[in-house]
Amino acid sequence: MAIHTRPIEERLAWLWQLSQDHSAQYCDPENTLARQRYMAAHDTHIIALKCMDGRIHLPYVTQTPLGIISPFRNLGGIFDLGWPYLGDLLADEVGQAVKNGRRVLIIITYHYSRGAQARGCAGFNCDQAAAFQHAQAIQHQLHTIFGQSHQTVYPVVCGFETDDDALTLHGTHGERIDLAQWEPAQLGTLPARLAQVFPDMPAPVQRDFLPLLEGNVHHITEVRRSQREVDIEHREWMICLGRGFDFLHVPNIALIVGPFSPDLSHPIAQAAGIIRANMEQGRIPKDGFLLLSSAPYREPGSDHARAQLKAQFLANFAAQVITEAQPELAAKMITRTAVLQWSTRRLERFQAPQ
Repeated sequence: MAIHTRPIEERLAWLWQLSQDHSAQYCDPENTLARQRYMAAHDTHIIALKCMDGRIHLPYVTQTPLGIISPFRNLGGIFDLGWPYLGDLLADEVGQAVKNGRRVLIIITYHYSRGAQARGCAGFNCDQAAAFQHAQAIQHQLHTIFGQSHQTVYPVVCGFETDDDALTLHGTHGERIDLAQWEPAQLGTLPARLAQVFPDMPAPVQRDFLPLLEGNVHHITEVRRSQREVDIEHREWMICLGRGFDFLHVPNIALIVGPFSPDLSHPIAQAAGIIRANMEQGRIPKDGFLLLSSAPYREPGSDHARAQLKAQFLANFAAQVITEAQPELAAKMITRTAVLQWSTRRLERFQAPQ
């Protein structure tokens, strides 16, 4: 029985277990050592800007240890670095890496399906060209903030084809590296091709980017051998607001709205409309949907307390927007608040004081 067809209480229990399993995997001794070993050999800090879609799971499709790629997720992968909170958050992360003597690679993703346009990015109405243009606009903003010589911060626009989980890198002068066209036997020529398409990419960044690309080629081969199902309809039954949802890499169950826009009411109302349509068209049960808010924290004490206040504020704000936009749907809303312990990636539920 697929998870999206189960009663809401069973879905909530499944979701909580999924978050705990993700934390356990992240903290597993073997995974922890693998992560430390990897970072010792590859010190470029990697950031990914990506859509909330559960199919966009870069560590999985590049065969990279969990915790190496730092994700920023939002509906449609839509970001504007002029928004102070997002710009400050990204600048702080880059600044911390630079203080530690590390370069930064920023992967700006957009996604699409070769097999069917309708399996593309809902945030852009499945318009691949529009999604690509937005990714380019983000790249231009990054050039403005961090410079165009690319010796410290290197932004790359990267297409993500979801049928094969194949990455396409868009180079400096319009050239591309479409990894769907590569075979494992050809990987010996990939370093030269990467240097050709990105001639201004520092050698250490090329060195640290290559394992992700090689891992993707091996992953694509495995996907094609598995003949997995790709024609999965949208059946989202939860709205997630805030940060701390990287455990949610299950296709088409959640609509994630990051706090990366000056107007959160629009994407929240849009998400509520999608949930209502899913119920009306019989793709999910009508017994309820989840509104989950979360904020990360690093230290106990005031940092933890502030994260709780953030999560509660987001939950209250979203509940009000949904009640005003979809009053009948709001009657079926189940609200949960949580914080994410960053060092363990552990999601912790809490009950806000009345």
